[in-house]
Amino acid sequence: MDQAKLARLRQRYGAASPADFFDPHFRAVAEAVFRGAEAPRQPFADAGTLLDAPLRPDLAALDDFGGLDIALVGVPMDLGVTNRAGSRFGPRAIRGMDRIGPYNHVLRLVPSAQAAIADIGDVPFSNYLSLEACHHDIQAFYGRLAAAGVVPLSVGGDHSVSYSILKALGRERPVGMIHFDAHCDTSGSDDSARFHHSGPFRLAVLDGVLDPDRTIQIGIRGSAEFFWEFSYDAGMTVLHAEDVAEMGVKAVIAKAREVVGDGPVYISFDVDCLDPVYAPGTGTPEVGGLTSREALAILRGLAGLDVVGADVVEIAPQYDPTSNTAQVGAQILFEELCLATLALDRRRQRG
Repeated sequence: MDQAKLARLRQRYGAASPADFFDPHFRAVAEAVFRGAEAPRQPFADAGTLLDAPLRPDLAALDDFGGLDIALVGVPMDLGVTNRAGSRFGPRAIRGMDRIGPYNHVLRLVPSAQAAIADIGDVPFSNYLSLEACHHDIQAFYGRLAAAGVVPLSVGGDHSVSYSILKALGRERPVGMIHFDAHCDTSGSDDSARFHHSGPFRLAVLDGVLDPDRTIQIGIRGSAEFFWEFSYDAGMTVLHAEDVAEMGVKAVIAKAREVVGDGPVYISFDVDCLDPVYAPGTGTPEVGGLTSREALAILRGLAGLDVVGADVVEIAPQYDPTSNTAQVGAQILFEELCLATLALDRRRQRG
């Protein structure tokens, strides 16, 4: 071993404490994370919140949501499922995950140091037994968030909730979307089952809040392909799981960025996009999906897009004895938080 190197390391680190940082970037990260504290709190302490953000349900009663930049919101509703129910427990499962963030080592970012962020609790439902009433409440709640200029990051709940979120966010102008899923979720509906999780994005396009030409769907597979005619007819870009494997992550990122362009974009992540090996706790698992590493790499490759909202949905923890699905769902939410923070910073710079 290089003795001069060893001597240098001993001099610098031999008596150093965990609070001593010599690299300027890591020192800045530590100061932002610990806020001058000697050590962080135990990850298993206190009540669980989404991404360990401050729990501030009181802010939901204020017109301006207390001046928040980004609100983390639970949407515990799964009345729109077509197979296995249980994603109503998704927000609670995500709140039970610890050691997610606060630093993104790839994007070199601490979101909580750059934006005012809080877990504002769950969408209040006036009648949680009525699918129609729940969607009315979601649209009203997210309409208030949009009016206040707060970026919402949501945890479902089944995928039907994304339609009502888009109704609020696309009210002034249609948004583009990067959609991770095993299913396109563009099938039809009738008056008796309008809000189901197989068709939210057909409804969003027909309502004029989602731009199909600026929509890409990633990870699609399984036996339900013949239900997704609308995606192709409307001009959505559909990348099957097989396409992802053949193209490679970098090409998928490039295609996604090309499709959505510079306009406002919503990110919707159904955990069944992932192979059941990584996310078994979901209502409609499909073998042959993306790996968690591929999904994270694609998300990180979207840095710089104008992200105006995002969600992670369809986490049904009771089907997963390992808690892996909630763990990966929380990590996906953190990646979305990083993208939203970067987009917020760019909008501030543009004035």
